[in-house]
Amino acid sequence: MIVPITIFDIIDILLVAFIFFQLYRVIKGTTALSIFIAAFFIYLFWLVVKALNMQLISSLLGQVIGVGVIALIIVFQQEVRRFLLVIGNRYIKNNKFSFSRFFRSAPEKSVAPEIAGEIARAVEAMSSTKTGALIVIGRQSRFDMFTAGGEIMKARVSAELLETIFFKNTPLHDGAVLIEDGLILAARCPLPVTDQVTMPTHLGMRHRAAIGMSEQTDALVVVVSEETGWISVADAGEVRSNLTPNEIRNILLMEKIW
Repeated sequence: MIVPITIFDIIDILLVAFIFFQLYRVIKGTTALSIFIAAFFIYLFWLVVKALNMQLISSLLGQVIGVGVIALIIVFQQEVRRFLLVIGNRYIKNNKFSFSRFFRSAPEKSVAPEIAGEIARAVEAMSSTKTGALIVIGRQSRFDMFTAGGEIMKARVSAELLETIFFKNTPLHDGAVLIEDGLILAARCPLPVTDQVTMPTHLGMRHRAAIGMSEQTDALVVVVSEETGWISVADAGEVRSNLTPNEIRNILLMEKIW
């Protein structure tokens, strides 16, 4: 017997696959991934025993799964919040939903050459002196919700200003600089920290904040390590370390990292 497959069946499968892919991007590298996999296998086991008419264990698992949705929401409350933030920040631009952005892994938007040059020059100087820095470069996401606790600047991007902000004895050095629409929107901004548990041990709190920001928004985050002077870039929850200033400039211009 041949089961007919309609266009709606294909759309249904694609939508479910997309939802699972987005969920995986949010929870990968965290303890939540292990919990989700365990819950998924329990659900598959329940389907098998139900199909085999094993009444006792099927009814027991059915009771567990019946309250499992509420339990999962409680367990995954941080991940659910982050998932909704990702949807809002990545796929809504200027209060308008952009359907086409669902099918792009990264926004096609480069930084102006003069701004890329200033940022590269600043991180080169800070890397040589092992001055810690955290620079968030906006693509499509808006940073209004991340400026709380920081200092609004709306200043022109220059290497000298970035070096001054992150100089150890200035009141603005602790936190991140947010660059939006070609301007330094704010400085000394706290960023969300990633929940990933598989990060390399040599990455510190700046890198965790950079990864966390890149998970919740589509921003590109540049980090200068205070311990090693290494320059790193975080994008979509992944980080690449020990880059040269020229590589940073090319990344900002072309946005081709991985």
